Amino acid sequence: METKFWDLAVNALRRGRPSAGAPGRSARWSARWAGRLGRSDHGMTTSEYAVGTIAACAFAAVLYKVVNSGPVLSALQSLVEDALDAKF
Repeated sequence: METKFWDLAVNALRRGRPSAGAPGRSARWSARWAGRLGRSDHGMTTSEYAVGTIAACAFAAVLYKVVNSGPVLSALQSLVEDALDAKF
């Protein structure tokens, strides 16, 4: 398994020592930030899913209205007719 720099830095902070890339940092600062850096923040929470779902539905509704509007519908129809009437 490949060890990444981030993992090394977090482990150094958890041990109370600053990482090699940050000389001169105090052990207290390192200990304070070790918990924050070690946390995994992957994925979305339930509220983010709800907001994302509402935004996707609103976007779909707007797109549906635009595609079914008169000018866009006639433009799409003429585009398909021109493609079908093309001479090879």
